[in-house]
Amino acid sequence: MKQRDFHDFFEMCRTRAIMQALEEDRYDGDVTTLATIEPEQQGSAVVTAKSRGVLSGVAVARQVFGLMDESIDMEVFMHDGALLKPGDRVLEVRGRISSLLVAERTALNFMQRMSGIATRTRSYVDRVAHTGARILDTRKTAPGLRYFDKEAVKTGGGQNHRFGLFDLVLIKDNHIDAAGGIARAVSRAREYLKEKGIGMKIETEVRSLQELREALDASPDIVLLDNFSLDETRQAVSLVREHSSGIVLEASGNVDLERVAAIAETGVDYVSVGELTHSVTALDLSMTISFA
Repeated sequence: MKQRDFHDFFEMCRTRAIMQALEEDRYDGDVTTLATIEPEQQGSAVVTAKSRGVLSGVAVARQVFGLMDESIDMEVFMHDGALLKPGDRVLEVRGRISSLLVAERTALNFMQRMSGIATRTRSYVDRVAHTGARILDTRKTAPGLRYFDKEAVKTGGGQNHRFGLFDLVLIKDNHIDAAGGIARAVSRAREYLKEKGIGMKIETEVRSLQELREALDASPDIVLLDNFSLDETRQAVSLVREHSSGIVLEASGNVDLERVAAIAETGVDYVSVGELTHSVTALDLSMTISFA
C-alpha cells in the first residue's frame, strides 16, 4: 500500500469511527433534548480541563461537532500537545444547543481517552529522555479506535509501531514455529516481498540469545527482544554491535514505568509499551453550556 493510500485509509477509519460513535449514542434521536430544548435555540459550550496532563484530540472534537452539525463554530484555545492544568479552557463551540448536547459526550469521550494516552506516553518519554531509545506503541488498542489511540501516542512524544497487519512484516513466535525456524521465516518473507514488489521492512521476534544469533545470520531489519531480562538485553545489544549489521533492536514485554529507564539504558533503539493504549486512564475534561 502506498503512503497516499495509507492517508486515505486512516481518514476513512477516523470518519467511520466518529460517525459510529455518534450513531450509537443518538440512534433515532436524543429524546431528552428533543423533549426539553427548542430546536433552533442557540448557545455556546466551553471544554475545560479538570486535571493535569497532555492535551490530545482537538482535531477529532472539531470533526465530531462538524459531522453532528456543520453550522457549529469552534474556537480553539489550546492545541494538541499542550500541558493542561485544572481550569484551563481548551475550546469553545457555538451553535444550536440541541446539536451541542448530542455531540458533547462523543467529543469528550474521544478527547479524554486520547489525552489520557498522550499523558501516559509523555511519562514514558520523559523517563528515557537521557537515552537514545524511543518509545513505541503496539496493536493493543481498543477495537475500532486504533487511529485515535496511535495519534494520541504521537501527541505524547512516542512513535507508532505498525498500524496493522499490512504495513510491516513482523514475524512472531507462532510464525517462527510454523515456518520451521527464524532463518526460514525471514527467507520466506524476503522472497514474498520481492515477488510482490513490496518495499517493506522485516522484523522478527526472538525469545533467547540463541534465537538472536540465528536472526543475525538471517539479517532482518529489526529484531524484537521478547521478555528479555536486563542482563540478556545488554548481551543482545553487544551481540548486534559486534555483528555490525545495522539491525535495529526493539525491547518488549512487561514494560512498565518503573523499568523502562533501565531497559532503555541497555542501548536498545526502541522500547514498545502495550499499556500506553490497553490500560488507559482518561484525562478529566468537562463541557459547560451557556444559553443565549
